[in-house]
Amino acid sequence: MSFHARHCVRASALFLSFVLLAACASSRPMKPPPVQWALAIHGGAGVLSRNTPPEKVKEFEDALARALQLGRDRLAAGDSALDVCEAVVRVLEDDPHFNAGKGAVFNEKGEHELDASIMDGPTLQCGAVAGVRTVKNPVSLARLVMTKTKHVLLMGDGAEQFATLQNVERVPNTHFDTEHRRQILDEVLQERARTGRADGPAQQAGAYGTVGCVARDRDGRLAAATSTGGMTGKRFGRVGDTPVIGAGNWADGTVAVSCTGTGEQFIRHAVAHSITARMQLARETLAQATDALVRRTLQEGDGGLIAVDKHGNLSAPFNSEGMYRGLADSNGRFTIRIFED
Repeated sequence: MSFHARHCVRASALFLSFVLLAACASSRPMKPPPVQWALAIHGGAGVLSRNTPPEKVKEFEDALARALQLGRDRLAAGDSALDVCEAVVRVLEDDPHFNAGKGAVFNEKGEHELDASIMDGPTLQCGAVAGVRTVKNPVSLARLVMTKTKHVLLMGDGAEQFATLQNVERVPNTHFDTEHRRQILDEVLQERARTGRADGPAQQAGAYGTVGCVARDRDGRLAAATSTGGMTGKRFGRVGDTPVIGAGNWADGTVAVSCTGTGEQFIRHAVAHSITARMQLARETLAQATDALVRRTLQEGDGGLIAVDKHGNLSAPFNSEGMYRGLADSNGRFTIRIFED
């Protein structure tokens, strides 16, 4: 073969290589842009039965979608993660579908005692209330504890007195009543009478739950807020994990977490703070850390959590039958789920 011919062959081969490389490059999936903002919400781990009529399931999905839409719109508009978490939880507190605010479960005496907490990741400022009875939106009172006092947690009568000083909206305790929650209380009390067990049966769908929101805003700030009516038929002024910073709620510069389920277990394992500890000390990803706590530390049926890290990654694992949840971010994600898919 002549020199000219060999040169033409090499040139043709080189050209073909460039064509093939270009084709391969164009076939690769485009890497999504960095997340500018992200949020997750939950409405508790005590969910409907899978046999529930579709129209009833849709009620809960629509309720979650309304709250998630509010959070998405406000983060997209540039609002802070802290403001968004408070606003979203207020919406969930006002929705009788969930066990927080209106629609909260009854204690053993047929009354409501509400808990809430909120935390700002950049500053580690946090506030919480426990056992409030007349505060329409406990999450907002928790934020006032954070901003207007030197304390973290106020409880019972003291929290009520603080609410009066702050002129927050008040309602009679009966405002939180719903017939559905009353029926669940009756079932729990009947089971206690039948079995003789002072604390009643194990948790059942609808007998407990929580609402929560975690968010990362456009400036990379993280925040978390959680609110609950607690456990159906609870006794002796019982307080669960929701107002316990580090157990049911946490936010710092690494991750924001809101938990739901059997509060005593989340307290024992300091679940919310353990997520950030594993990420910072063991260098685990968000998915690895949340999976370790929910799948390998907690017991089956204990519940779940939502979390967002500083990069906008989201996680919502649970070990119960389901968990009301919604996830959204600036890349177009908008997902509502109840059961494991």
